[in-house]
Amino acid sequence: MRSNEEAAKRILTGSGLFAARARAERTGAITLSQTGVLRQLSKAGALTPSELADRLKTQPQSLSRVFAALEEQAWIRRRPAPDDGRQSLLEITRAGADVLAAEMRPREIWLAGALEKLTEAERDFLVVAAGLLEQLSEDDRL
Repeated sequence: MRSNEEAAKRILTGSGLFAARARAERTGAITLSQTGVLRQLSKAGALTPSELADRLKTQPQSLSRVFAALEEQAWIRRRPAPDDGRQSLLEITRAGADVLAAEMRPREIWLAGALEKLTEAERDFLVVAAGLLEQLSEDDRL
């Protein structure tokens, strides 16, 4: 039985190596920051800049250039929040969804090929582990 600290080290090492390998499959057509914003908007729908920054664990000010670049490319659009016209909502456009899909496709192909080397039970285990990692990453109590 491992201690939580030992488990944390293994998980961080494994997830770090995996993330680096997945980044190597990038097309480079969009930046990592742009990819993160588009993925969050694709997953969550329209968000305020503050909500989006919270999900990305950063400050809204540090994303202002990313938002501007994405708006300039028409990959996101900004509209007034229905309940508070002083706030704006950001949402992904069809063009943004298309560029995100094109950026993610090489990674998905690489990972699908890598998963073929595993047993069905190992693949199922990784899917469960990925869900748990996602839960942990969204836990604000940490």
